[in-house]
Amino acid sequence: MLETVGKLVLVAAAFALLPLLVGQAEHKVMAHMQGRLGPMYAGGFHGWAQLVADGVKFAQKEDVVPRDADRRVFKLAPGVALVPYLLVLVVVPVGPGGQVALDLGVGVFFALAVMGVGVIGAIMAGWASANKYALLGGIRVAAQLMSYELPMVFAASSVAMAAGTLSLQGIVGEWRWWWLPWQAIGAVVFFVAGLAELRRPPFDMPVADSEIIFGPYTEYGGLRFALFILAEYAGIVVLCALTAVLFLGGWKGPFLNTELGWLWTLVKVAVLAFCVIWLRVSYPRMREDQLQKLAWAWLVPLSLAQLALTGVLKVAFA
Repeated sequence: MLETVGKLVLVAAAFALLPLLVGQAEHKVMAHMQGRLGPMYAGGFHGWAQLVADGVKFAQKEDVVPRDADRRVFKLAPGVALVPYLLVLVVVPVGPGGQVALDLGVGVFFALAVMGVGVIGAIMAGWASANKYALLGGIRVAAQLMSYELPMVFAASSVAMAAGTLSLQGIVGEWRWWWLPWQAIGAVVFFVAGLAELRRPPFDMPVADSEIIFGPYTEYGGLRFALFILAEYAGIVVLCALTAVLFLGGWKGPFLNTELGWLWTLVKVAVLAFCVIWLRVSYPRMREDQLQKLAWAWLVPLSLAQLALTGVLKVAFA
């Protein structure tokens, strides 16, 4: 019991810290890549207080609920968007030898299903806001969820088939270095589909400010809006952790896997998080038709091809 409680406390601490680190890193990376001066000076040395300034700004803003909104759903939506990512971290292994809060036999599908629940928070926000722009943003969120969930599940199923288990701990245990080229297509599909589910640029059509203000979050302000932003950063951590565990070997590194396994996992998550930020800075927002075409004309066929390739190789070398 004490061991379980200790693991859950560590997961909660990581959930509280890692999204904030990703947020701070995004400020700094975007400041360097786009020449943004503000985030480099807030607080003095290298803009260390930018995240603190953002927190104070959100805390000072008034918490307003629209008159015609569904007040209960409106207030519940930020929690529904944030909490599922905490549950996913419970099943993500950090290192060997039981360094995971809960090793589920169906960990892959549990993680993907719970991530989908997090997206529902944005749909609830758009529906409950009594605002046509928020409703349109919520509909776009639902469309992206339906389009990109399928290739994401197919890509994860491919690596689960290769490992012969749905346990995340078991998949890392079976992973070998030569899986990198073998499962490369699935890794790209999984990562891109995950970015689309998180509505990260260039897949941020549901919050297209030039068309629908800020989509499902239009009527939110103060700390409730901050929770949606925190949920986005938590989603980045979860997506990068799942990509590292499924396709990059998790805790397996060039040496000292047993002693430094947790460090290799964190390094891989950090590199992938940098790639997420890099993509935001480098590519413009896609149109809605381009978004759907990418999913159905490219990612779904590629994920099915990866699944077929894995099946053929498993039978051939069985």
